[in-house]
Amino acid sequence: MLKLRQLAAGMLLFSAMGAQAELNWEVALSGEHRSEANRARDAYRHPQETLSFFGIASGMTVMELSPGGGWYTEVLAPLMDGNGTLIAAHSSPNGGSYARRSLGGFLKKLGENADVFGSVEVSTLQPPSAISPAEPGSVDLALAFRNVHSWLRADQAEMMFAVIAETLKPGGVLGIVQHRGDAGLSLEQMKNSAYVSEDKVIELAQLAGLELDARSEINANPKDTKDHPRGVWTLPPTLAAGDTDRERYLAIGESDRMTLRFVKPAE
Repeated sequence: MLKLRQLAAGMLLFSAMGAQAELNWEVALSGEHRSEANRARDAYRHPQETLSFFGIASGMTVMELSPGGGWYTEVLAPLMDGNGTLIAAHSSPNGGSYARRSLGGFLKKLGENADVFGSVEVSTLQPPSAISPAEPGSVDLALAFRNVHSWLRADQAEMMFAVIAETLKPGGVLGIVQHRGDAGLSLEQMKNSAYVSEDKVIELAQLAGLELDARSEINANPKDTKDHPRGVWTLPPTLAAGDTDRERYLAIGESDRMTLRFVKPAE
């Protein structure tokens, strides 16, 4: 049975790799819609390698969870324009002031460049009620970039994973990139630092019925000691400590991150 599963997975990966040839990575990564500052962060975020690991392919329905200011949306929108569907599941307009500012800035970004973002479908996540940001069983690939700590801080992580699992098709994938903490961190330590243990992320996904399919070290950073006074925000791009030890934190770079791929079991 395991050999059959491995063969099927290999066939799916081969198919996805063939479809990826149709995706326009040049425009997505080097287009004029991306600022020099955002392109510079590719060295830490590795968007092409990360999305390829998650299996992005032409024809997919892709859902980006909590896209914030739209850094990854800048990459995803050109890839999926005419090649599938991109759903940006953002904050509710009826959330608090931070949620409204974040959503407002995101919509402004989309509205100012219809050539790039015109096909993006915007839906909303509306905690604490479990309102689905997409039709159940409609999403091929859900993506969560450095979101799990925020869901933990809001005591909504289990709900969020359950909602994501509901939107995925059988065989659909959830790709997660998250600041990686050491094993044994308490929940409060995770909330305060934004470093989350891999075991915690896997536990949350499994509670929602998802299975760990693969790990990658694409976004690892062995320079990150993870003992910073203001958690991950001490490091670039936030540099929350200001000028204090600024050069040291710049030399470390962005945080060490896990890259995990989960699959919703086929029915």
